[in-house]
Amino acid sequence: MTDHPNPSAARTPPSGHINKPLFAITGGFIALFCLIALIDLDLLSAMVDASFAFSAKYFGLYWQVLLLATFLIGLVLVVLPGGRAIMGGIAAPEFSLFQWGSMIMCTLLAGGGVFWAAGEPMAHFLSSPPLFGAEAGTPEAVAPALAQSFMHWGFLAWAILGALTTVMLMHYHYEKGLPLAPRTLLYPVFGDRALRGPIGLIADAACIIAVVAGTVGPIGFLGLQVSYGLNELFGIPDVFATQAAVIAGLVAIYTLSAISGLTRGIQLLSKVNVILAAGLLIFMLVFGPTAFIFESYVAGFATYITEFFDMALYRGEAGVFGDPGWLGWWTVFFWGWFMGYGPLMAMFIARISRGRSIRAIVIMLSLVAPVITTFWFTIVGGSGIAFELAEAGSVSEAFEGFDLPAALMAITQILPMGFVISLLFLLLTTIFVATTGDSMTYVISVAMSNEDRSSMPVRVFWGIGMGLVAVILISLGSGGVDKLQSFIVVTAVPVSLVLLPSLWDALRITLAKGRKSA
Repeated sequence: MTDHPNPSAARTPPSGHINKPLFAITGGFIALFCLIALIDLDLLSAMVDASFAFSAKYFGLYWQVLLLATFLIGLVLVVLPGGRAIMGGIAAPEFSLFQWGSMIMCTLLAGGGVFWAAGEPMAHFLSSPPLFGAEAGTPEAVAPALAQSFMHWGFLAWAILGALTTVMLMHYHYEKGLPLAPRTLLYPVFGDRALRGPIGLIADAACIIAVVAGTVGPIGFLGLQVSYGLNELFGIPDVFATQAAVIAGLVAIYTLSAISGLTRGIQLLSKVNVILAAGLLIFMLVFGPTAFIFESYVAGFATYITEFFDMALYRGEAGVFGDPGWLGWWTVFFWGWFMGYGPLMAMFIARISRGRSIRAIVIMLSLVAPVITTFWFTIVGGSGIAFELAEAGSVSEAFEGFDLPAALMAITQILPMGFVISLLFLLLTTIFVATTGDSMTYVISVAMSNEDRSSMPVRVFWGIGMGLVAVILISLGSGGVDKLQSFIVVTAVPVSLVLLPSLWDALRITLAKGRKSA
């Protein structure tokens, strides 16, 4: 499918337009999910679990190949002459390097970068991944535990969140006038039929539902986790009222931020978050197990690189359908979660990356951000492993039953000034989730209109709406939030098909720009 240098005005709705069918489908679907949860949570659990198992079994291998190919093709774009091309229709970047990097890191890492950083390395340390089979809880299990965590939060995870799709959206939106929406990713295959009609509507709806599911989950978990932390630190009752109050405060923060726009609230929250995270990072490096952190990072990263392809394509002993237990809980779950975010994250990155080159965008997303993330995981999770090696049970007892917030509290309270550090980590997690909430509220609204600066009422609706869904689900206990979190893997099935054209079209765009500049 060739580019259209003068896209028809009929493709683009009038200014201020809200896609009402898309609004009705996405809002109605989330409302129906909550209604079924309220009426019969067991029925919802059975439906989600069956769909999850089907998705993991029949799409797991495709997802593994898709993520690996996305990362490798992105590296090719970096070295091509066309990689120097400036995207977005402006000559100079709209945001400084620090502002740009902060918004990317905070939006994509989100709250998972705190609680999962504490919990996942510990989980793999206490039960070594099947590819490695190291003796659990021993020094030999440290490098494999970190390497497996790096696989799930490193190069592949970050690349699928926008390396190739951002290049496509910036090209088609800023240079060809097509909508800044997921449907545009299907334009190379379906042409105008992707922009108007059921194909585009289904693509947009699937991507928005995936992001709502993936964002409501962390919002709900934040309510549960901060409530737990406040109980541990201050004795405040860990009850539904506390959890709902935490979510209400979070919703107020990120909704106001989303209303204020990219250049004010979203950018400010991201800057505060990066400064706080950097301060905690330095503190843990200085006052934590410093030597162990650096030694384990080098060993873990070396294992990550040497076993990279084996981990990326690991299927277990069950062949093409894989190990349904370990793969479903770990790699396939994470891949589904990150892919679900992919198209809308690419929209956000496209919006904040104007004036950047293809090369800069891919390097930031696929290389710089993953390296920072893996070091962060080593500082938080590696400290927990060091404490556990020094005194068995110091972290693992709290972590029993895969209790992520308890693991984080156990790690931070062992450090000097444990009370203050624990409190700061709760604040950091809250701001992390807020930065995800505001940016996703923003791009959901953009996807429902044709404007980079989307309708304020729609932003408010989705900001408050996601908070209400989280409150409804946690009122049912953690099971409701768990099921919504699992549901994002189901939504990743259609989203992964939307991502597929980026494998060849981002390369085509970059090659064309190289020929044009020659």
